Amino acid sequence: MQRICLFPGTFDPLTLGHVDIINRALPLFDKIVVGIGLNSAKAPMFSAEQRLQWVSEIYSNDSRVEGAVYDGLTVDF
Repeated sequence: MQRICLFPGTFDPLTLGHVDIINRALPLFDKIVVGIGLNSAKAPMFSAEQRLQWVSEIYSNDSRVEGAVYDGLTVDF
């Protein structure tokens, strides 16, 4: 059975603190999905595509981390 972690947030922007949490979680899980949530109540500084690109660039050498954009409730992800 694969251990998959969902790390949800708006990541606007993705910070070194977020990256540190992901790096600390890597030994605990087989896969980490960075769920980039869209919140219509917030005016984002960066587009969802830009935030997704940051995740992809930072973890380009680690297939265990992937980004995904979603809207709605996190529980429905």
